[in-house]
Amino acid sequence: MRKLAIVLAALVSTGSLMTVAEAGTAMLATHRAVYDLTLKSASERSGISQMAGRMVYEFNGSACEGYTVSFRFVSEIATGDDTRVTDQQTTTFEDVRDRTFRFVTRSFVNQQLDRETRGAATAGDGQLAITLEQPEKMALDIPDAKLPTEHLIEMIERAKAGERFYESRIYDGSDDGDRAMITTSILGASQAPSAGDTEAKVAGELAGDNFWPVSMSYFEEDAEGDGLPVYSIAFKLYGNGVTRDLTMDYGDFVLEGELTQLDMFEPAPCPE
Repeated sequence: MRKLAIVLAALVSTGSLMTVAEAGTAMLATHRAVYDLTLKSASERSGISQMAGRMVYEFNGSACEGYTVSFRFVSEIATGDDTRVTDQQTTTFEDVRDRTFRFVTRSFVNQQLDRETRGAATAGDGQLAITLEQPEKMALDIPDAKLPTEHLIEMIERAKAGERFYESRIYDGSDDGDRAMITTSILGASQAPSAGDTEAKVAGELAGDNFWPVSMSYFEEDAEGDGLPVYSIAFKLYGNGVTRDLTMDYGDFVLEGELTQLDMFEPAPCPE
């Protein structure tokens, strides 16, 4: 499954809890967010009868030292007479100043390693130079693309400016790590939480803050066929990068993610 660099990447609100990404851009909060996942719908073609899980997203670092994301997505999937447990573990490091990115993703099925992707990317001269160690050694150049934290900062700035729709190329090391994806993002107008929005209370100091409703669709670049997205996600985005109320559409099935815990970290201060 494509991780939420974003998005999950993405993923309160006093000055002491924030770190400035760079002068004049969005402030990102270092934090850990836990989401409980439930199956909203599944087509007959998916073969899924039940599915539930948990996702943990941890965002650390600073603009001067770089940002580290630790992400874990564990799910139990029932298909007919079979039940399997999948466990995706991803760690990334991104320097938004130098535009460098390192990543490793391990996917387990029933506690057995099923797949590993490991590599790095460096932006420059209108290209993204990618070096892969797993699943096979490879070096290649692709057209320039936004890196995950870089894209999150861009999204927040566009939302603040009142933009409602834009398209980006994103590279996050997903799948085989050898290509970028085209994304379309729809940014709703800033909203206050409703009286019945019980999930907002879990966000602590953010409980009363406005958010933007966001929906993103990921497309294979130069893909032929029906033009449908590979994956879509909708979420509520705060101005510091925290997200909640997730809906993840994989085509044959849809998951909902509810924020159940939010822990804020003290950021490492940048030298003056």
